[in-house]
Amino acid sequence: MLARRVLGTSRRAALGSAEAALGGLKSIWGSSRPHCSALSKDVTYRELKTLLNSKNIMLIDVRDTWEIIEHGKIPGSINIPLDEVGEALQMTPRDFKEKYHEVKPSKSDSLVFSCFAGIRSKKAMDTAISLGFNSAQHYAGGWKEWVTYEISEKKQEK
Repeated sequence: MLARRVLGTSRRAALGSAEAALGGLKSIWGSSRPHCSALSKDVTYRELKTLLNSKNIMLIDVRDTWEIIEHGKIPGSINIPLDEVGEALQMTPRDFKEKYHEVKPSKSDSLVFSCFAGIRSKKAMDTAISLGFNSAQHYAGGWKEWVTYEISEKKQEK
């Protein structure tokens, strides 16, 4: 019983500290919700389909190569595994073309990162933004969501 009380007290103290810290952030930001910039950083399935059809983006799949071989990829994407993204975006255009068989994006190009379920793509987007690729976005639904929508659309076409 005493252990439960002590645990409960320390848990409440920890939560109180977290709330205090968040309260400090609220006063800095003005609210607890982060403000969105003009360009939303999350791309939906429909938005990604439109962007791919426009050919105005580079879709970078950051899953490991074996995952793409085993599960497939979004048509039009190129594979740059997450642990290579930072280095790849800093390569010379010639080295990038040689390794990835695509023209290296410039810092003003629209990049969208994808992975299986949105975790790695968010990390890749953050890396790209830190390197000055300010138009970087990510497809939070990832391959998992893409396949679900694609199967659904194919059924509707029949």
